[in-house]
Amino acid sequence: MSTEERIQSFRDSYAALRAEIGKVIVGHDAIVEGTLIALFAGGHVLLEGVPGLGKTLLVRTLSQVLDLSFSRIQFTPDLMPADILGTNIVMENASGRREFQFQSGPIFAHLLLADEINRATPKTQSALLEAMQEHQVTAGGALRPLEEPFFVMATQNPIDQEGTYPLPEAQLDRFFFKILVGYPSPSELAEVLNRTTTGAKTQVNKVVNRESLIELMELVREVPVASHVKDYAVRLVLATHPRTETVRRFPINTCALAAVRAAGRLCCSAVKFEH
Repeated sequence: MSTEERIQSFRDSYAALRAEIGKVIVGHDAIVEGTLIALFAGGHVLLEGVPGLGKTLLVRTLSQVLDLSFSRIQFTPDLMPADILGTNIVMENASGRREFQFQSGPIFAHLLLADEINRATPKTQSALLEAMQEHQVTAGGALRPLEEPFFVMATQNPIDQEGTYPLPEAQLDRFFFKILVGYPSPSELAEVLNRTTTGAKTQVNKVVNRESLIELMELVREVPVASHVKDYAVRLVLATHPRTETVRRFPINTCALAAVRAAGRLCCSAVKFEH
């Protein structure tokens, strides 16, 4: 397949995904676009917003249009890392002898929904660190690779809500995007009301399978990036480092510095999409 044909195939697949997701999700065009960008780039997405804005529905719809295995984890304060990764259990084999066998957890899936991730304790949140960064899990005394592609979509409630634990910076660094989910407009809310009160059921179709998705992700990595764009990303990240002369001369509060540094990391991640 030529380069032009591969690019056209990417456009067709992207348009088909947007169309199928649009059958269920009303509005939120920027959120859907950011989610698909992170998917094709091999990253992960963190959706933040109050309950009831369709965050979980978006993830479920994405799992329906992609022919991939899907798991959902509801994060709660009493959730333990073994509940995510899996654990060794005693089983009896065919000869009647007992032995330990590893029972895999829900993390062993292509698409993982980490619902309300900031309602779990930091100990449980850390169970995702290795998987999101290395695409592998160390559990049951063995290193267990995750089948590609591996994509985590996490939702979280605003930290000012009761019963939430702020995500540590190491956890936030694992996400390609943090997307804020806002309230729908009056027209969008009216459309949601019409869809939910008529009793009509929307059927979405699977448009991309695992092999096709991997090919599209490889194509994204081949997009050329102009040298001045790379240079801008490098300078932006270095200029926001706490030990640089610029930051020492013009000190800012910690929250603002973290936001600027996050923007720099995002710029480095996003340069691959520049044409």
